[in-house]
Amino acid sequence: MCGIIGYTGGKSAIHVLTEGLKRLEYRGYDSCGLATVGPAGVYAVKTCGTIGELELRLSAATPPATTGIGHTRWATHGRPSEANAHPHCDCGRTLYVIHNGIIENYSLLKRELMRKGHRFESETDTEVLAHLFEEFYQGDLLDSVLRGLERVTGTFGIAVVHAAHPEQIIVARRGSPLVLGVGDREMLAASDVAALLRHTDRVIYLNDGEVAVLQPDDFRILSISHELVHRDPVKVEWQLEETEKNGFPHFMLKEIFEQPETVLNAFRGRILREEGVSKFGGLESILPELKKINRLVMISCGTSYHAGLLGRYIFEKLTDINVDVEIASEFRYRNINLSAGTAVLAISQSGETADTIAAVREARRKGALALGLVNVVGSTIARETIAGVYNHAGPEIGVASTKIFTSQVVILSLLALLLGRFKKLSMNDGIQVLNAIQELPDQIQTVLEQSEDIRAIARDYYQHQSFLYLGRLYNYPTAMEGALKLKEISYIHAEGYPAGEMKHGPIALISPECPVMAVCPRDSVYDKMISNIMEVQARGAKIIAVGSPDDTKLADIADRVITVPRTLDFLNPILCNIPLQLFAYFCALYRGCAIDKPRNLAKSVTVE
Repeated sequence: MCGIIGYTGGKSAIHVLTEGLKRLEYRGYDSCGLATVGPAGVYAVKTCGTIGELELRLSAATPPATTGIGHTRWATHGRPSEANAHPHCDCGRTLYVIHNGIIENYSLLKRELMRKGHRFESETDTEVLAHLFEEFYQGDLLDSVLRGLERVTGTFGIAVVHAAHPEQIIVARRGSPLVLGVGDREMLAASDVAALLRHTDRVIYLNDGEVAVLQPDDFRILSISHELVHRDPVKVEWQLEETEKNGFPHFMLKEIFEQPETVLNAFRGRILREEGVSKFGGLESILPELKKINRLVMISCGTSYHAGLLGRYIFEKLTDINVDVEIASEFRYRNINLSAGTAVLAISQSGETADTIAAVREARRKGALALGLVNVVGSTIARETIAGVYNHAGPEIGVASTKIFTSQVVILSLLALLLGRFKKLSMNDGIQVLNAIQELPDQIQTVLEQSEDIRAIARDYYQHQSFLYLGRLYNYPTAMEGALKLKEISYIHAEGYPAGEMKHGPIALISPECPVMAVCPRDSVYDKMISNIMEVQARGAKIIAVGSPDDTKLADIADRVITVPRTLDFLNPILCNIPLQLFAYFCALYRGCAIDKPRNLAKSVTVE
């Protein structure tokens, strides 16, 4: 969950590193630091704070350098402090390392190194790497890193510099993402493409077990077993301006308002309306296998898990395929039978979620057809699945996912349509679904136009300390996702429940101090939801409802109503989620929270 940036070339390393760290800060932001290498040796500075605070520490007398590494941290081993911030150095303060991941055998290595006289200054597992590389260093930095990594158990994305090699960076990957940027007589490395776009759009994604040697006009990639690897750069499809706020106060709000476009991108070029079917270029090669599957297991975490839960309902509506949804972090520990005819679909925004990657590998080990739904081209899940689909939603910077969730649900709907047309759905059924999907961008825009009304509701409710979100059928996952958004960025306790479970315990929580957010569009379970709303109203709860236009019955029993346009039942959650996202955003805004950098969270969960 940390941000890594490295640079060697002809520019000021300090400038490149600090600018890159600002673009990576959403990946971790409790401390940061950098180290540059120049004629005067290594210059290092660290702080327990933001990139802005780090810049204040940079002296006007900072020695010139054109090679360096930088890091922004989300604490795993050791509390946030200056001592625990990266980079970490060896005893001679000549070798510096930054690291994303967890060294599982660091205690054993640390005891061994301390017996040999190495002095440790931090509580981190990362510092072990610096001293381990120092132990093996005999003038060849690459050799010392390769020999050191042979001793390491765990996951890592690392970058290493040394005072004796002022134009060289060694990077390596096992389990944590690293991407190389190939520029004009300059080389970069980062944990995220966003940090590279100002300098190059040509990148190489490192695979697990690979090491790269970077110099201004050259690079080499090797396996940890010392074998040379040949791989050409690929062009990044994102543009630099997509990583900017573009006048919005926060990335989260910008990304909420991008959803008409990202939903359009989710189905653009993927609709054959006359045939009532969808198509995916990334699945064409395996269509014969897809026609044979009778079971689909979706594996994901967090918001992507909620998309999977909703996807299960959609697949059950449109196909005759049995669908299970598993939390990826638990998948490996269950003895799940992945028999013939089973496909596993990994859903992840970044494509680098550690638990989901591990689940994909377990599924492949058991012989399942492994598929991916990710937003980042070239990510680990994209490379480790046999086929899949990209969101094409552009970078999502806000830690709380918004536009990717709605994009995922649209793509899952199209995928269910594709499989449903093989056996169950008629052409007219398919055309009806596609017509509704094509209306979504304009309908989302209609919801966004109510943002000031939603802001006013948030202003009246943001001081409450607990919320209950209720929904049924397709909108049960909607309630869960809405509650997660409120928790993530406003720190208000919130729970998402299936409304039918209220009488089985949760109704005991209802009071005037615990408002209820009820997701209640006119659908097949509308009357049941109205009954549930009346139950909580009778116990003194304030009701905020998301419903359909001109619903006088809902308006009579709810304290506040936000309306969304009518659509097919299983597409309602796409529209209903928009006001829930805005409500969470405005509550966090009124509470003075760090919306794009919620405490204890980072965008990509790359450690287990």
